[in-house]
Amino acid sequence: MQPTIELSEAQARQLAEIARRLNVPAESLAEAAVREVVAQPKEDFDRVASRILEKNRELYERLG
Repeated sequence: MQPTIELSEAQARQLAEIARRLNVPAESLAEAAVREVVAQPKEDFDRVASRILEKNRELYERLG
């Protein structure tokens, strides 16, 4: 699967900066972050996913 994610300009800059510091491609860093979240035990994943969804609810409503 090859999902597409949308980042704000600030988030994209932050991702690029962290990737530069770690000397890895930004795409690889984003992939590793997603893999880390998905690999969490179900309870941890559900808690993180709920927090992210609530935090971004307004954005998702505008995009939907």
